[in-house]
Amino acid sequence: MNFPSDRLSASPEENLVQVAAFDVDHTLTHKDCVVPFLRDVAGWRLYAGLIRNALPLGRALLARDRDRVKAVVTRAALAGRSIEHVDAKARGFATRAFPAWLRDDTVKRLRWHHAQGHKVVLVSASYSLYLKYLGKMLSCDAVMGTECETTANAQFTGSLVGPNCRGPEKERRLREWLDGEGFGSYVLYAYGNSPGDDQMLAMANHPFRITKASVTEIPELSPR
Repeated sequence: MNFPSDRLSASPEENLVQVAAFDVDHTLTHKDCVVPFLRDVAGWRLYAGLIRNALPLGRALLARDRDRVKAVVTRAALAGRSIEHVDAKARGFATRAFPAWLRDDTVKRLRWHHAQGHKVVLVSASYSLYLKYLGKMLSCDAVMGTECETTANAQFTGSLVGPNCRGPEKERRLREWLDGEGFGSYVLYAYGNSPGDDQMLAMANHPFRITKASVTEIPELSPR
């Protein structure tokens, strides 16, 4: 896909609320964030937990069930840990990792949307535990990520709240947010790099498949 740098001409869309939805891993960043974060939280105990869950993990890997793999590794890293401990790790991870891992080109695109007065949201299979801090860094209007269950005594159970936020769950969560904001008619830009973004891209007026190739600050729009 080509992204020339000329400015967009006026169109009827400019009278509607405009929203830009960004995936995170390999769209706004150069790398995956999930496993590095879990290593930060659990250290060597992550691997001990994976050994204890070797059978369900092996079954999930053989079935290529990404959602089940995510559930197993989440339990191995987070079960029994305090909200205070995990939140401190999430804040530290975001502060350290994101400045180094963010792609300059896609972040410039995100900043362009801000400059146009568009609503900007993150929609990612990464954990909202640290995405909320990235969202603050990037001045996003909302963050939708994979959620983790906690107990009344402020500990993580190791289970996810709802499905892993990828594929159809991304579309569901984004539509739920859009409906909740009460925008009525809107124009949606969506950015993603993987099959897990397909449903979100399909619902967009202006979908952008992100690859390793650099993108320019201002998007070229083609009619759907």
